[in-house]
Amino acid sequence: MSATRADEKPANDVTDDGFLGGRLKILQPAKGYRAGLDAVLLAASVPAREGERVLEAGAGVGVASLCLASRVSGLEVAGLELQPELVRLAGENITRNGFADRVSIAEGDIGLPVRDLAAAGFAPNSWHHVFANPPFHDPAASPAPPDASKAQSHHLTLGSDLDDWVRFCCVMARPKGTVTFVHRADALAALLGVMSGHLGGIEVFPLWPAAGKPASRVIVRGQRDSRAPLTLRPGLLLHGADGRFTPHAEGLLREGAPLRLDQPG
Repeated sequence: MSATRADEKPANDVTDDGFLGGRLKILQPAKGYRAGLDAVLLAASVPAREGERVLEAGAGVGVASLCLASRVSGLEVAGLELQPELVRLAGENITRNGFADRVSIAEGDIGLPVRDLAAAGFAPNSWHHVFANPPFHDPAASPAPPDASKAQSHHLTLGSDLDDWVRFCCVMARPKGTVTFVHRADALAALLGVMSGHLGGIEVFPLWPAAGKPASRVIVRGQRDSRAPLTLRPGLLLHGADGRFTPHAEGLLREGAPLRLDQPG
C-alpha cells in the first residue's frame, strides 16, 4: 500500500481517525489492534516538559507519542515498535501531522540486548520519561484473538512478558526519570510486583468507567531511584450519569489537557 497524503483517502484496510478533537489525523489498521482511549490517557499522564526526551515502548501507529508531542512543545519523542506495518503507518502519521522534526518511531524489539538497542539509537539511562501500554493478556490464561496483529499487540508473548516490559522501561529511564504504564486493573498486582523491584514513589491511578463501577484500567507511574512509598490516587471518572464523558475526561480526550495524578477527576 502506498503512502497516503493528508488530502487522500486511505486504502480499504486502513482507517483515518481523529484524535484530540480532530487535531491529530491517525491512520491505523481497520482490523486488529486499534488505539483508543487508553493511548490518549496514557499520553496525558506523562509528566514531560519542554526540552526533555521521552521514549514509548510498543508505540504502535504512534497515537500516544503524537498526543504527547502535541501537548508539550519542544519535546523529543521516540518510539520502539515490533510490527513493521505499524511502524510504517506510524511514519505516515508523524509526517502528515507535522511532527517529523521531533517524533520518530523505529522498528525494534524491547527484548534485544542493551548494546543492540544502544546501537539503534536507544541508549539506556538517557530518557527523562518512558511510557508503555503493555500487552494485556496472558496467552496461557485466555485465547488469542484471530487477527495476528491484534494478538501480538494484546497478548504477552514468549520472551516478552510483563517483567521484560518493566525492565526495558526502567533500563531506558535516566536516574530520577519516570516510568508510566496503562494496564488492566485486574493485572495490577502483577504489575506492582514487577515494578516494586525497580521503581519507587509508585502512584496508582484508577480509571473509573462510571460512578459505582469498578475500574477496568489503571495508570501506574514510578520513579527511578525513589524511596517514596506507594500512593493510591483518587483516579478519574470517565462517564457521568448521562453516559457522556465527564468535563475532566472531555478535556483530556478532546482538548489534550494534562492528566495530573495527584488531582481527583
